[in-house]
Amino acid sequence: MNAQLMIQPSSFIDAGIQMQPVSGLHLFKFSDDLQDRLENLNAQRRDAELSPAEEAELTGILELDQIFTLLNAKIIADSA
Repeated sequence: MNAQLMIQPSSFIDAGIQMQPVSGLHLFKFSDDLQDRLENLNAQRRDAELSPAEEAELTGILELDQIFTLLNAKIIADSA
């Protein structure tokens, strides 16, 4: 079994996270810089050009994306 390494999602909170108003709700969103980094890492992954450190970074960002998806869904559901 291989352990998957990742950068802790919480390390992106200070610079990579913002709240954005959407239909009267404040939802979690990546900053433009973090969104660009995610897209760049995904492109590199498709081309099989990620270093182990970049793979760990991408894994952390994707984990944070899943957390935001769940939190935003809960915010939307609780507002109904």
